[in-house]
Amino acid sequence: APPAVMAEGSGSGGSGRGPPCPAAASAFRRWEQLRRRAATPWARGFLAVAAGLGLLYAVLRVPVRLRDGLAAVTMFLSTLTPKFYFALTVTSSFISGLIFVFEWWHFRKYGTSFIEQVSVSHLRPLIGGAESSPPAPAAFSAGENETSRQNMPECKVWRNPLNLFRGAEYSRYMWVTGKEPLTYYDMNLSAQDHQTFFTCDTDALRPSDTVMQKAWRERNPQARIKAAYQALELNNDCATAYVLLAEEEATTIVDAEKYFKQALKAGEMIYRKSQNCHSQSPQHEAQLRRDTNVLVYVKRRLAMCARKLGRIREAVKMMRDLMKEFPLLSMLNIHENLLEALLELQAYADVQAVLAKYDDISLPKSAAICYTAALLKARAVSERFSPETASKRGLSTAEINAVEAIHRAVEFNPHVPKYLLEMKSLVLPPEHILKRGDSEAVAYAFFHLQHWKRIEGALNLLHCTWEGTFRMIPYPLEKGHLFYPYPSCTETADRELLPTFHEVSVYPQKELPFFIHFTAGLCSFSAMLALLTHQFPELMVIFAKA
Repeated sequence: APPAVMAEGSGSGGSGRGPPCPAAASAFRRWEQLRRRAATPWARGFLAVAAGLGLLYAVLRVPVRLRDGLAAVTMFLSTLTPKFYFALTVTSSFISGLIFVFEWWHFRKYGTSFIEQVSVSHLRPLIGGAESSPPAPAAFSAGENETSRQNMPECKVWRNPLNLFRGAEYSRYMWVTGKEPLTYYDMNLSAQDHQTFFTCDTDALRPSDTVMQKAWRERNPQARIKAAYQALELNNDCATAYVLLAEEEATTIVDAEKYFKQALKAGEMIYRKSQNCHSQSPQHEAQLRRDTNVLVYVKRRLAMCARKLGRIREAVKMMRDLMKEFPLLSMLNIHENLLEALLELQAYADVQAVLAKYDDISLPKSAAICYTAALLKARAVSERFSPETASKRGLSTAEINAVEAIHRAVEFNPHVPKYLLEMKSLVLPPEHILKRGDSEAVAYAFFHLQHWKRIEGALNLLHCTWEGTFRMIPYPLEKGHLFYPYPSCTETADRELLPTFHEVSVYPQKELPFFIHFTAGLCSFSAMLALLTHQFPELMVIFAKA
Protein backbone atom coordinates (compact mmCIF):
# COMPACT_ATOMS: atom_id res chain seq x y z
CA ALA A 1 0.00 0.00 0.00
CA PRO A 2 2.63 2.61 0.83
CA PRO A 3 4.49 2.27 -2.54
CA ALA A 4 1.18 2.53 -4.40
CA VAL A 5 0.29 5.63 -2.45
CA MET A 6 3.68 7.11 -3.17
CA ALA A 7 3.40 6.35 -6.87
CA GLU A 8 -0.10 7.80 -7.01
CA GLY A 9 0.99 10.90 -5.17
CA SER A 10 4.01 11.43 -7.37
CA GLY A 11 1.96 10.94 -10.54
CA SER A 12 -0.66 13.46 -9.50
CA GLY A 13 1.90 15.95 -8.43
CA GLY A 14 3.94 15.60 -11.65
CA SER A 15 1.03 16.04 -14.01
CA GLY A 16 -1.00 18.51 -12.02
CA ARG A 17 -4.16 16.31 -12.01
CA GLY A 18 -6.36 15.38 -9.00
CA PRO A 19 -7.26 11.86 -7.77
CA PRO A 20 -9.33 9.66 -10.15
CA CYS A 21 -13.14 9.81 -10.03
CA PRO A 22 -14.68 6.87 -7.96
CA ALA A 23 -17.59 6.39 -10.41
CA ALA A 24 -15.21 6.08 -13.39
CA ALA A 25 -13.07 3.60 -11.53
CA SER A 26 -16.13 1.48 -10.65
CA ALA A 27 -17.35 1.44 -14.28
CA PHE A 28 -13.91 0.45 -15.49
CA ARG A 29 -13.84 -2.48 -13.03
CA ARG A 30 -17.27 -3.72 -14.20
CA TRP A 31 -16.09 -3.59 -17.86
CA GLU A 32 -13.01 -5.61 -17.02
CA GLN A 33 -15.12 -8.26 -15.27
CA LEU A 34 -17.52 -8.52 -18.24
CA ARG A 35 -14.61 -8.84 -20.68
CA ARG A 36 -13.08 -11.67 -18.61
CA ARG A 37 -16.42 -13.56 -18.51
CA ALA A 38 -16.94 -13.14 -22.28
CA ALA A 39 -13.52 -14.68 -22.84
CA THR A 40 -14.63 -17.97 -21.28
CA PRO A 41 -15.48 -20.92 -23.58
CA TRP A 42 -19.14 -21.22 -22.55
CA ALA A 43 -19.73 -17.49 -23.27
CA ARG A 44 -18.23 -17.82 -26.75
CA GLY A 45 -20.46 -20.80 -27.48
CA PHE A 46 -23.54 -18.91 -26.38
CA LEU A 47 -22.69 -15.99 -28.71
CA ALA A 48 -22.13 -18.36 -31.64
CA VAL A 49 -25.51 -20.05 -31.08
CA ALA A 50 -27.27 -16.66 -30.92
CA ALA A 51 -25.63 -15.49 -34.16
CA GLY A 52 -26.62 -18.75 -35.90
CA LEU A 53 -30.26 -18.42 -34.79
CA GLY A 54 -30.35 -14.80 -36.03
CA LEU A 55 -28.95 -15.80 -39.41
CA LEU A 56 -31.41 -18.69 -39.70
CA TYR A 57 -34.29 -16.36 -38.95
CA ALA A 58 -33.13 -13.94 -41.64
CA VAL A 59 -32.71 -16.72 -44.20
CA LEU A 60 -36.18 -18.08 -43.53
CA ARG A 61 -37.94 -14.71 -43.18
CA VAL A 62 -36.56 -12.87 -46.27
CA PRO A 63 -37.98 -15.34 -48.87
CA VAL A 64 -41.34 -15.10 -47.12
CA ARG A 65 -41.30 -11.34 -47.46
CA LEU A 66 -40.12 -11.55 -51.07
CA ARG A 67 -42.92 -14.00 -51.81
CA ASP A 68 -45.46 -11.68 -50.23
CA GLY A 69 -44.07 -8.67 -52.14
CA LEU A 70 -44.08 -10.59 -55.43
CA ALA A 71 -47.65 -11.69 -54.80
CA ALA A 72 -48.67 -8.08 -54.13
CA VAL A 73 -46.99 -6.89 -57.37
CA THR A 74 -48.63 -9.70 -59.33
CA MET A 75 -52.03 -8.80 -57.91
CA PHE A 76 -51.44 -5.13 -58.74
CA LEU A 77 -50.42 -5.92 -62.33
CA SER A 78 -53.41 -8.21 -62.79
CA THR A 79 -55.76 -5.35 -61.92
CA LEU A 80 -54.20 -2.93 -64.45
CA THR A 81 -56.13 -2.27 -67.65
CA PRO A 82 -54.74 -1.84 -71.20
CA LYS A 83 -55.42 1.90 -70.94
CA PHE A 84 -52.86 2.15 -68.13
CA TYR A 85 -50.18 0.47 -70.23
CA PHE A 86 -51.00 2.70 -73.18
CA ALA A 87 -50.80 5.84 -71.03
CA LEU A 88 -47.52 4.63 -69.50
CA THR A 89 -45.81 4.00 -72.85
CA VAL A 90 -47.12 7.24 -74.38
CA THR A 91 -45.87 9.25 -71.38
CA SER A 92 -42.49 7.53 -71.51
CA SER A 93 -42.19 8.20 -75.25
CA PHE A 94 -43.18 11.85 -74.81
CA ILE A 95 -40.68 12.50 -72.01
CA SER A 96 -37.82 10.75 -73.80
CA GLY A 97 -38.74 12.68 -76.96
CA LEU A 98 -38.51 15.99 -75.10
CA ILE A 99 -35.11 15.00 -73.72
CA PHE A 100 -33.95 14.01 -77.22
CA VAL A 101 -35.09 17.33 -78.74
CA PHE A 102 -33.39 19.33 -75.99
CA GLU A 103 -30.17 17.30 -76.33
CA TRP A 104 -30.17 17.84 -80.12
CA TRP A 105 -30.78 21.58 -79.75
CA HIS A 106 -28.04 21.92 -77.13
CA PHE A 107 -25.57 20.02 -79.33
CA ARG A 108 -26.38 22.12 -82.41
CA LYS A 109 -26.06 25.37 -80.47
CA TYR A 110 -23.13 24.68 -78.14
CA GLY A 111 -21.45 21.62 -79.65
CA THR A 112 -21.72 19.48 -76.49
CA SER A 113 -24.17 17.10 -74.85
CA PHE A 114 -26.07 18.72 -71.96
CA ILE A 115 -26.35 15.48 -69.96
CA GLU A 116 -22.67 14.72 -70.47
CA GLN A 117 -21.68 18.27 -69.54
CA VAL A 118 -23.74 18.19 -66.33
CA SER A 119 -22.45 14.76 -65.36
CA VAL A 120 -18.82 15.80 -65.88
CA SER A 121 -19.03 19.17 -64.17
CA HIS A 122 -21.42 18.38 -61.28
CA LEU A 123 -21.75 14.64 -60.68
CA ARG A 124 -18.10 13.63 -60.98
CA PRO A 125 -16.96 15.77 -58.00
CA LEU A 126 -19.81 14.30 -55.91
CA ILE A 127 -18.89 10.73 -56.82
CA GLY A 128 -15.25 11.45 -56.05
CA GLY A 129 -13.66 11.49 -59.48
CA ALA A 130 -11.78 14.65 -58.68
CA GLU A 131 -9.90 12.97 -55.82
CA SER A 132 -8.86 9.94 -57.85
CA SER A 133 -5.76 11.67 -59.18
CA PRO A 134 -3.69 13.55 -56.63
CA PRO A 135 -2.66 17.08 -57.53
CA ALA A 136 0.83 17.54 -58.88
CA PRO A 137 3.40 19.67 -57.09
CA ALA A 138 3.03 23.40 -57.59
CA ALA A 139 6.28 23.87 -59.51
CA PHE A 140 5.62 20.96 -61.89
CA SER A 141 1.99 22.00 -62.41
CA ALA A 142 2.96 25.54 -63.30
CA GLY A 143 5.57 24.36 -65.80
CA GLU A 144 3.13 21.91 -67.38
CA ASN A 145 0.46 24.59 -67.73
CA GLU A 146 2.97 26.93 -69.34
CA THR A 147 4.01 24.24 -71.81
CA SER A 148 0.41 23.41 -72.71
CA ARG A 149 -0.35 27.11 -73.11
CA GLN A 150 2.51 27.43 -75.60
CA ASN A 151 1.41 24.36 -77.56
CA MET A 152 -2.23 25.44 -77.65
CA PRO A 153 -3.15 27.20 -80.96
CA GLU A 154 -4.02 30.82 -80.43
CA CYS A 155 -7.42 31.96 -81.66
CA LYS A 156 -6.65 35.61 -82.37
CA VAL A 157 -9.49 37.80 -83.61
CA TRP A 158 -8.62 40.22 -86.42
CA ARG A 159 -10.34 43.34 -87.69
CA ASN A 160 -12.24 42.53 -90.89
CA PRO A 161 -10.48 44.58 -93.62
CA LEU A 162 -13.72 44.69 -95.68
CA ASN A 163 -16.14 45.40 -92.84
CA LEU A 164 -19.36 47.16 -93.78
CA PHE A 165 -20.71 50.51 -92.59
CA ARG A 166 -22.88 50.45 -89.47
CA GLY A 167 -25.47 53.01 -90.56
CA ALA A 168 -25.50 52.54 -94.32
CA GLU A 169 -25.40 48.72 -94.42
CA TYR A 170 -25.77 46.89 -91.09
CA SER A 171 -28.63 49.13 -89.89
CA ARG A 172 -30.47 48.85 -93.20
CA TYR A 173 -30.34 45.07 -92.92
CA MET A 174 -31.82 45.24 -89.43
CA TRP A 175 -34.59 47.61 -90.59
CA VAL A 176 -35.59 45.23 -93.40
CA THR A 177 -35.27 41.84 -91.66
CA GLY A 178 -35.67 42.75 -88.00
CA LYS A 179 -32.55 40.69 -87.19
CA GLU A 180 -29.47 42.07 -85.49
CA PRO A 181 -26.50 41.33 -87.82
CA LEU A 182 -23.80 42.08 -85.23
CA THR A 183 -23.25 40.38 -81.90
CA TYR A 184 -22.53 42.21 -78.67
CA TYR A 185 -19.08 40.61 -78.54
CA ASP A 186 -18.25 41.87 -82.03
CA MET A 187 -19.44 45.42 -81.29
CA ASN A 188 -17.53 45.42 -78.00
CA LEU A 189 -14.34 44.55 -79.87
CA SER A 190 -15.00 47.42 -82.28
CA ALA A 191 -15.44 49.81 -79.34
CA GLN A 192 -12.07 48.71 -78.00
CA ASP A 193 -10.49 49.24 -81.44
CA HIS A 194 -11.91 52.75 -81.68
CA GLN A 195 -10.58 53.65 -78.25
CA THR A 196 -7.15 52.33 -79.25
CA PHE A 197 -7.03 54.01 -82.67
CA PHE A 198 -8.75 57.33 -81.99
CA THR A 199 -7.74 58.31 -78.43
CA CYS A 200 -4.47 59.25 -76.70
CA ASP A 201 -3.21 60.64 -73.39
CA THR A 202 -3.38 64.28 -74.52
CA ASP A 203 -7.14 64.22 -75.25
CA ALA A 204 -7.79 65.86 -71.87
CA LEU A 205 -6.12 69.03 -73.17
CA ARG A 206 -8.78 69.45 -75.90
CA PRO A 207 -12.49 69.60 -74.92
CA SER A 208 -13.71 68.12 -78.22
CA ASP A 209 -11.39 65.09 -77.93
CA THR A 210 -12.48 64.63 -74.32
CA VAL A 211 -16.09 64.41 -75.46
CA MET A 212 -15.14 61.92 -78.20
CA GLN A 213 -13.20 59.83 -75.71
CA LYS A 214 -16.45 59.35 -73.79
CA ALA A 215 -18.41 58.85 -77.02
CA TRP A 216 -16.37 55.79 -78.04
CA ARG A 217 -17.27 54.17 -74.70
CA GLU A 218 -21.02 54.70 -75.09
CA ARG A 219 -23.09 51.60 -75.81
CA ASN A 220 -26.14 53.43 -77.12
CA PRO A 221 -25.70 54.50 -80.79
CA GLN A 222 -27.89 57.59 -80.33
CA ALA A 223 -25.75 58.68 -77.37
CA ARG A 224 -22.61 58.32 -79.50
CA ILE A 225 -24.08 60.38 -82.32
CA LYS A 226 -25.23 63.06 -79.88
CA ALA A 227 -21.73 63.22 -78.38
CA ALA A 228 -20.20 63.59 -81.86
CA TYR A 229 -22.37 66.65 -82.54
CA GLN A 230 -21.35 68.07 -79.15
CA ALA A 231 -17.69 67.65 -80.11
CA LEU A 232 -18.29 69.46 -83.42
CA GLU A 233 -19.90 72.35 -81.54
CA LEU A 234 -16.72 72.66 -79.50
CA ASN A 235 -14.40 72.18 -82.48
CA ASN A 236 -15.60 72.15 -86.06
CA ASP A 237 -12.37 70.40 -87.15
CA CYS A 238 -12.76 67.31 -84.94
CA ALA A 239 -11.92 64.52 -87.39
CA THR A 240 -13.01 61.64 -85.13
CA ALA A 241 -16.48 63.17 -84.75
CA TYR A 242 -16.93 63.10 -88.53
CA VAL A 243 -15.69 59.50 -88.55
CA LEU A 244 -18.34 58.46 -86.03
CA LEU A 245 -21.11 60.23 -87.97
CA ALA A 246 -19.97 58.62 -91.22
CA GLU A 247 -19.99 55.15 -89.68
CA GLU A 248 -23.21 55.30 -87.69
CA GLU A 249 -25.48 58.19 -88.68
CA ALA A 250 -25.11 58.13 -92.49
CA THR A 251 -27.80 55.89 -93.98
CA THR A 252 -26.26 55.73 -97.48
CA ILE A 253 -22.74 55.33 -98.83
CA VAL A 254 -23.00 58.78 -100.45
CA ASP A 255 -23.70 60.42 -97.09
CA ALA A 256 -20.90 58.44 -95.46
CA GLU A 257 -18.48 59.63 -98.15
CA LYS A 258 -19.41 63.25 -97.47
CA TYR A 259 -18.64 62.87 -93.78
CA PHE A 260 -15.36 61.12 -94.53
CA LYS A 261 -14.27 63.91 -96.87
CA GLN A 262 -14.83 66.39 -94.04
CA ALA A 263 -12.90 64.08 -91.73
CA LEU A 264 -10.06 63.90 -94.28
CA LYS A 265 -9.80 67.68 -94.49
CA ALA A 266 -9.68 68.04 -90.69
CA GLY A 267 -7.43 65.00 -90.24
CA GLU A 268 -4.78 66.18 -92.70
CA MET A 269 -4.57 69.57 -90.96
CA ILE A 270 -4.19 67.99 -87.52
CA TYR A 271 -1.66 65.46 -88.88
CA ARG A 272 0.59 68.21 -90.27
CA LYS A 273 0.53 70.01 -86.93
CA SER A 274 1.44 66.82 -85.10
CA GLN A 275 4.33 66.13 -87.49
CA ASN A 276 5.90 69.51 -86.69
CA CYS A 277 5.98 68.95 -82.93
CA HIS A 278 6.07 65.18 -82.47
CA SER A 279 9.70 65.17 -81.21
CA GLN A 280 9.07 67.57 -78.35
CA SER A 281 7.77 65.02 -75.82
CA PRO A 282 6.41 61.44 -75.55
CA GLN A 283 2.88 62.88 -75.32
CA HIS A 284 3.33 64.54 -78.72
CA GLU A 285 4.57 61.25 -80.20
CA ALA A 286 1.45 59.50 -78.89
CA GLN A 287 -0.69 62.23 -80.43
CA LEU A 288 1.09 61.78 -83.77
CA ARG A 289 0.37 58.05 -83.70
CA ARG A 290 -3.28 58.76 -82.98
CA ASP A 291 -3.51 61.34 -85.80
CA THR A 292 -1.79 58.88 -88.17
CA ASN A 293 -4.33 56.19 -87.30
CA VAL A 294 -7.19 58.59 -87.96
CA LEU A 295 -5.77 59.68 -91.33
CA VAL A 296 -5.13 56.10 -92.52
CA TYR A 297 -8.58 54.98 -91.39
CA VAL A 298 -10.32 57.87 -93.17
CA LYS A 299 -8.41 57.36 -96.45
CA ARG A 300 -9.11 53.65 -96.41
CA ARG A 301 -12.84 54.13 -95.83
CA LEU A 302 -12.94 56.75 -98.59
CA ALA A 303 -11.39 54.20 -100.95
CA MET A 304 -14.02 51.67 -99.87
CA CYS A 305 -16.76 54.22 -100.51
CA ALA A 306 -15.41 54.78 -104.04
CA ARG A 307 -15.34 50.99 -104.59
CA LYS A 308 -18.95 50.60 -103.45
CA LEU A 309 -20.10 53.52 -105.62
CA GLY A 310 -18.53 52.00 -108.76
CA ARG A 311 -15.46 54.24 -109.02
CA ILE A 312 -13.15 51.24 -108.89
CA ARG A 313 -10.07 52.70 -110.61
CA GLU A 314 -10.18 55.66 -108.25
CA ALA A 315 -10.43 53.26 -105.32
CA VAL A 316 -7.42 51.25 -106.58
CA LYS A 317 -5.34 54.43 -106.91
CA MET A 318 -6.27 55.56 -103.40
CA MET A 319 -5.33 52.18 -101.93
CA ARG A 320 -1.99 52.08 -103.76
CA ASP A 321 -1.16 55.61 -102.62
CA LEU A 322 -2.08 54.74 -99.06
CA MET A 323 0.16 51.65 -99.06
CA LYS A 324 3.08 53.71 -100.44
CA GLU A 325 2.57 56.55 -97.95
CA PHE A 326 2.34 54.25 -94.91
CA PRO A 327 4.25 51.04 -95.80
CA LEU A 328 4.72 50.06 -92.13
CA LEU A 329 0.98 49.64 -91.56
CA SER A 330 0.77 46.31 -93.39
CA MET A 331 -0.94 44.75 -90.36
CA LEU A 332 -4.09 46.63 -91.39
CA ASN A 333 -4.32 44.29 -94.44
CA ILE A 334 -5.07 47.06 -96.92
CA HIS A 335 -3.76 44.74 -99.65
CA GLU A 336 -6.90 42.60 -99.22
CA ASN A 337 -9.04 45.61 -100.17
CA LEU A 338 -6.75 46.13 -103.16
CA LEU A 339 -7.03 42.48 -104.24
CA GLU A 340 -10.83 42.61 -104.23
CA ALA A 341 -10.90 45.85 -106.25
CA LEU A 342 -8.41 44.51 -108.81
CA LEU A 343 -10.46 41.32 -109.21
CA GLU A 344 -13.50 43.50 -109.92
CA LEU A 345 -11.48 45.23 -112.67
CA GLN A 346 -10.37 41.76 -113.91
CA ALA A 347 -6.77 43.01 -113.73
CA TYR A 348 -5.41 39.53 -113.08
CA ALA A 349 -1.79 40.46 -113.81
CA ASP A 350 -1.94 43.14 -111.12
CA VAL A 351 -3.56 40.66 -108.75
CA GLN A 352 -0.68 38.25 -109.37
CA ALA A 353 1.82 41.03 -108.63
CA VAL A 354 0.15 41.78 -105.28
CA LEU A 355 0.09 38.07 -104.41
CA ALA A 356 3.79 37.75 -105.23
CA LYS A 357 4.49 40.41 -102.61
CA TYR A 358 2.15 39.31 -99.82
CA ASP A 359 1.82 35.52 -100.30
CA ASP A 360 5.14 35.04 -98.57
CA ILE A 361 6.05 32.31 -96.11
CA SER A 362 7.07 34.84 -93.47
CA LEU A 363 3.77 36.76 -93.59
CA PRO A 364 0.50 35.63 -91.98
CA LYS A 365 -1.88 34.03 -94.42
CA SER A 366 -5.57 34.68 -94.92
CA ALA A 367 -8.43 33.16 -96.88
CA ALA A 368 -8.25 36.08 -99.34
CA ILE A 369 -4.59 35.33 -100.11
CA CYS A 370 -4.93 31.54 -100.41
CA TYR A 371 -8.20 31.42 -102.35
CA THR A 372 -7.23 34.26 -104.70
CA ALA A 373 -4.02 32.37 -105.57
CA ALA A 374 -6.15 29.26 -106.21
CA LEU A 375 -8.57 31.27 -108.35
CA LEU A 376 -5.78 32.57 -110.61
CA LYS A 377 -4.38 29.07 -111.16
CA ALA A 378 -7.85 27.65 -111.72
CA ARG A 379 -8.52 30.39 -114.27
CA ALA A 380 -5.79 28.98 -116.53
CA VAL A 381 -7.40 25.53 -116.83
CA SER A 382 -11.01 25.74 -115.63
CA GLU A 383 -12.57 26.65 -118.98
CA ARG A 384 -11.48 23.36 -120.61
CA PHE A 385 -11.49 21.17 -117.50
CA SER A 386 -13.66 18.05 -117.51
CA PRO A 387 -13.61 15.36 -114.80
CA GLU A 388 -14.28 12.58 -117.33
CA THR A 389 -11.47 13.68 -119.63
CA ALA A 390 -9.07 14.17 -116.75
CA SER A 391 -9.79 10.67 -115.41
CA LYS A 392 -8.96 9.16 -118.81
CA ARG A 393 -5.80 11.04 -119.80
CA GLY A 394 -4.66 12.21 -116.38
CA LEU A 395 -4.03 15.75 -115.14
CA SER A 396 -1.73 18.14 -116.94
CA THR A 397 0.93 20.16 -115.13
CA ALA A 398 -1.25 23.27 -115.04
CA GLU A 399 -4.22 21.28 -113.74
CA ILE A 400 -2.07 19.69 -111.03
CA ASN A 401 -0.91 23.16 -109.97
CA ALA A 402 -4.51 24.37 -109.84
CA VAL A 403 -5.66 21.37 -107.80
CA GLU A 404 -2.75 21.76 -105.38
CA ALA A 405 -3.58 25.46 -104.96
CA ILE A 406 -7.20 24.55 -104.16
CA HIS A 407 -6.06 21.92 -101.65
CA ARG A 408 -3.78 24.50 -100.03
CA ALA A 409 -6.62 27.00 -99.73
CA VAL A 410 -9.06 24.41 -98.37
CA GLU A 411 -6.54 23.27 -95.78
CA PHE A 412 -6.13 26.85 -94.58
CA ASN A 413 -9.88 27.46 -94.32
CA PRO A 414 -12.12 24.44 -94.97
CA HIS A 415 -15.35 26.42 -94.47
CA VAL A 416 -15.09 28.56 -97.63
CA PRO A 417 -16.05 26.03 -100.38
CA LYS A 418 -19.57 25.45 -99.02
CA TYR A 419 -20.28 29.18 -99.32
CA LEU A 420 -18.68 29.52 -102.77
CA LEU A 421 -20.61 26.47 -104.02
CA GLU A 422 -23.77 27.89 -102.36
CA MET A 423 -24.24 24.82 -100.20
CA LYS A 424 -24.71 27.16 -97.22
CA SER A 425 -26.48 30.50 -97.04
CA LEU A 426 -24.49 33.67 -96.44
CA VAL A 427 -25.05 36.37 -93.83
CA LEU A 428 -23.54 39.83 -93.51
CA PRO A 429 -19.87 39.49 -92.50
CA PRO A 430 -18.97 40.53 -88.94
CA GLU A 431 -16.69 43.43 -88.10
CA HIS A 432 -14.08 40.99 -86.75
CA ILE A 433 -13.02 37.62 -88.12
CA LEU A 434 -11.15 34.58 -86.89
CA LYS A 435 -8.57 33.35 -89.37
CA ARG A 436 -9.25 29.79 -90.54
CA GLY A 437 -12.71 30.05 -88.96
CA ASP A 438 -16.27 30.27 -90.24
CA SER A 439 -16.36 34.04 -89.71
CA GLU A 440 -13.45 34.51 -92.13
CA ALA A 441 -15.15 32.18 -94.63
CA VAL A 442 -18.35 34.27 -94.50
CA ALA A 443 -16.39 37.51 -94.97
CA TYR A 444 -14.40 36.14 -97.92
CA ALA A 445 -17.32 34.52 -99.75
CA PHE A 446 -19.54 37.60 -99.24
CA PHE A 447 -17.21 39.74 -101.37
CA HIS A 448 -15.45 37.17 -103.62
CA LEU A 449 -18.25 34.84 -104.72
CA GLN A 450 -18.94 37.08 -107.72
CA HIS A 451 -15.29 36.83 -108.83
CA TRP A 452 -15.42 33.01 -108.81
CA LYS A 453 -18.67 33.06 -110.78
CA ARG A 454 -17.16 35.40 -113.36
CA ILE A 455 -14.46 32.87 -114.34
CA GLU A 456 -16.08 30.07 -116.32
CA GLY A 457 -15.51 26.62 -114.87
CA ALA A 458 -13.76 27.81 -111.69
CA LEU A 459 -16.56 26.69 -109.38
CA ASN A 460 -16.82 23.39 -111.26
CA LEU A 461 -13.12 22.71 -110.69
CA LEU A 462 -13.53 23.64 -107.02
CA HIS A 463 -16.55 21.34 -106.72
CA CYS A 464 -14.64 18.38 -108.18
CA THR A 465 -11.45 18.73 -106.12
CA TRP A 466 -12.00 20.47 -102.77
CA GLU A 467 -13.03 17.39 -100.78
CA GLY A 468 -9.81 15.62 -101.78
CA THR A 469 -7.98 17.85 -99.31
CA PHE A 470 -9.34 15.91 -96.36
CA ARG A 471 -7.69 12.67 -97.52
CA MET A 472 -4.29 14.31 -97.06
CA ILE A 473 -5.08 15.48 -93.51
CA PRO A 474 -7.01 12.67 -91.81
CA TYR A 475 -6.29 14.14 -88.37
CA PRO A 476 -6.37 17.91 -88.92
CA LEU A 477 -6.33 18.76 -85.20
CA GLU A 478 -3.08 16.85 -84.71
CA LYS A 479 -1.06 17.40 -87.89
CA GLY A 480 -1.43 19.60 -90.96
CA HIS A 481 0.02 19.22 -94.45
CA LEU A 482 1.09 22.73 -95.50
CA PHE A 483 -0.04 24.67 -92.43
CA TYR A 484 -0.12 24.20 -88.69
CA PRO A 485 -2.74 21.80 -87.28
CA TYR A 486 -6.23 23.22 -87.44
CA PRO A 487 -7.03 25.05 -84.17
CA SER A 488 -9.71 23.43 -82.05
CA CYS A 489 -10.95 26.72 -80.57
CA THR A 490 -12.49 28.24 -83.72
CA GLU A 491 -16.04 27.03 -83.08
CA THR A 492 -16.36 28.84 -79.74
CA ALA A 493 -14.97 32.12 -81.10
CA ASP A 494 -17.10 31.97 -84.26
CA ARG A 495 -20.26 31.48 -82.19
CA GLU A 496 -19.39 34.74 -80.39
CA LEU A 497 -18.71 36.64 -83.63
CA LEU A 498 -21.56 35.42 -85.84
CA PRO A 499 -25.28 36.11 -85.23
CA THR A 500 -27.41 33.48 -83.53
CA PHE A 501 -29.60 32.87 -86.58
CA HIS A 502 -26.57 31.70 -88.57
CA GLU A 503 -25.66 28.02 -88.43
CA VAL A 504 -21.95 27.99 -87.60
CA SER A 505 -19.84 25.67 -89.74
CA VAL A 506 -17.82 23.21 -87.63
CA TYR A 507 -14.61 21.49 -88.75
CA PRO A 508 -13.85 18.69 -88.30
CA GLN A 509 -17.39 17.42 -87.95
CA LYS A 510 -18.17 16.16 -84.46
CA GLU A 511 -19.78 12.79 -83.88
CA LEU A 512 -23.17 12.79 -82.19
CA PRO A 513 -22.87 12.26 -78.42
CA PHE A 514 -23.93 8.96 -76.86
CA PHE A 515 -26.91 10.45 -75.05
CA ILE A 516 -28.48 11.66 -78.31
CA HIS A 517 -28.38 8.10 -79.66
CA PHE A 518 -29.64 6.76 -76.32
CA THR A 519 -32.59 9.17 -76.01
CA ALA A 520 -33.49 8.67 -79.67
CA GLY A 521 -33.54 4.88 -79.20
CA LEU A 522 -35.52 5.16 -75.96
CA CYS A 523 -38.08 7.45 -77.59
CA SER A 524 -38.45 5.12 -80.59
CA PHE A 525 -38.78 2.03 -78.41
CA SER A 526 -41.39 3.67 -76.16
CA ALA A 527 -43.33 4.92 -79.17
CA MET A 528 -43.32 1.41 -80.67
CA LEU A 529 -44.60 -0.06 -77.39
CA ALA A 530 -47.33 2.58 -77.25
CA LEU A 531 -48.39 1.75 -80.81
CA LEU A 532 -48.46 -1.99 -80.11
CA THR A 533 -50.42 -1.43 -76.88
CA HIS A 534 -52.96 0.65 -78.78
CA GLN A 535 -53.34 -1.88 -81.60
CA PHE A 536 -53.14 -5.11 -79.54
CA PRO A 537 -54.15 -4.19 -75.97
CA GLU A 538 -55.02 -7.69 -74.69
CA LEU A 539 -51.86 -9.27 -76.10
CA MET A 540 -49.63 -6.56 -74.61
CA VAL A 541 -51.32 -6.91 -71.20
CA ILE A 542 -50.61 -10.66 -71.23
CA PHE A 543 -47.01 -9.93 -72.28
CA ALA A 544 -46.59 -7.37 -69.46
CA LYS A 545 -48.03 -9.78 -66.86
CA ALA A 546 -45.78 -12.57 -68.10
